[in-house]
Amino acid sequence: METKFIFITGGVVSGLGKGITAASLGRLLKNRGYSVVNQKLDPYINVDPGTMSPYEHGEVFVTDDGAETDLDLGHYERFTDVSLTANSSITSGKIYKEVIEKERNGDYLGKTVQVIPHVTDAIKEKIYRFEKNKVDIVITEIGGTVGDIESQPMLEAIRQIGLENKDDRCAFIHVTLLPYISGSNELKSKPTQHSVKELQSLGISADILVARADEKIPEKMKEKIALFCNVKKENVIENTTVTDLYEIPLMLEENGLAKSVCEKLNLKNKKPKNEDWSKLVNKIQKSKKKETVNIAIVGKYTRLEDSYLSVVESLKHGGYANNVNVSIKFIDSEKIKEINVKQTLKDIDGIVVPGGFGSRGIDGMVTTIKYARKNKIPFLGICLGMQVAVIEFAKNVLKLKDVNSEEFKENCLNPVIHIMDEQKDIEQKGGTMRLGAYPCILKQGSYARKIYGKDEISERHRHRYEYNNKYREAMEKAGFKIVGTSPDGRLVEMVELKDHPFFVAGQFHPEFKSRPDKPAPLFVELIKKAKSSKK
Repeated sequence: METKFIFITGGVVSGLGKGITAASLGRLLKNRGYSVVNQKLDPYINVDPGTMSPYEHGEVFVTDDGAETDLDLGHYERFTDVSLTANSSITSGKIYKEVIEKERNGDYLGKTVQVIPHVTDAIKEKIYRFEKNKVDIVITEIGGTVGDIESQPMLEAIRQIGLENKDDRCAFIHVTLLPYISGSNELKSKPTQHSVKELQSLGISADILVARADEKIPEKMKEKIALFCNVKKENVIENTTVTDLYEIPLMLEENGLAKSVCEKLNLKNKKPKNEDWSKLVNKIQKSKKKETVNIAIVGKYTRLEDSYLSVVESLKHGGYANNVNVSIKFIDSEKIKEINVKQTLKDIDGIVVPGGFGSRGIDGMVTTIKYARKNKIPFLGICLGMQVAVIEFAKNVLKLKDVNSEEFKENCLNPVIHIMDEQKDIEQKGGTMRLGAYPCILKQGSYARKIYGKDEISERHRHRYEYNNKYREAMEKAGFKIVGTSPDGRLVEMVELKDHPFFVAGQFHPEFKSRPDKPAPLFVELIKKAKSSKK
């Protein structure tokens, strides 16, 4: 079949759940037997979110092919279990960079370069590119809200795609807000009407409206919205608040979203195989009623919980697998000192020290890891978390002086974490980043090998500095075991501590590949050990 296109826009306010709607729809269509890929068009001028503070845009999600992307791609992957690529994350910055480079190279043959057609053509090419992969359905979410000046070229591009193709090849879904006014005890449709009118002024008519509401939408209200917004009543889809994120696909299924999409795109509305997802939701609901395991995330970006979104979701996935409720406590590593670490981590059953960049908060992480090591608290170090675990052990067990990472102190006496010699030849530090999926060979007989159940794994990376091989022998003799390396043995990928219930750290980000129904093994084992430590 020819590739079909679904475009999801948002109105009134941001944060209504366009990304979750796109991800949920992907799951529902996949459960009908169609191949699906999700894509995000972000209006910001940054080429990608890689240089942004997590406080600006939440976590940076990394794909197998090494693209630094918006966190919504994490939602897409967790819901659809499809590994995405760089072409699923398109920003205005990436588009303008490409267009300007073409102009400088003379590719436009002296023509005046303009938003239309040059910028819009570049955007369209990124959407149409999926046709080469013979994907059945492409679901493209446009970031921001209709009316934002930044997103106008993207909205114009999808308008043109709608014009260029038959009616049954494109569907436009608009996610909007129905606010509840407590004074009059009713939902108000006027913001939705204005949002749809704004979309129509740009030449796009919504085929389906997904109305976000905290209350059930009365049938009369749906009729009113349909009449004023020029859509069929059955295409006004209720999106009400649910207790858990992973319930949303089934809620949208019940409210007819996938059925409406199949009708618009002239697709056979096959009977969906939602049984496994229903079992997952039942498992989630049951786990919430079980015992609670308390996990601390000790990091430097805890002021915005979205900075660690994939870590949070992976911990929940580990909870589902162990039939326990996971309660997460965010702790700012800057606030942890030797004097308060015991009180701060009181009643904590497991600790995660996640990724990050820069020296701020490192001392608190060292103190945390020392406490976890000495008190046998299950500990998982992720990327920076592994590097700090190396620093802590070298400092407090090997008793080395002036121990650090070259990232934090370039000329320290004992740089146990460093940039490798061959990397130092690259002048721009950005060129030394290790991004995307890399293979890792696990040591026979190691705990890590037991956890994964295989000799070779592949995990995603996002870092610049590496374990310094000069310290491998001394660290191993003292019980700090290297249990995972690159296939040639040069790069240290995983470490674990001897004589500890669970002290495991990886140079990679296992959270990026975790799924609710296929949880990352390290998080499953962490929660398992945290659960058993309570008894």
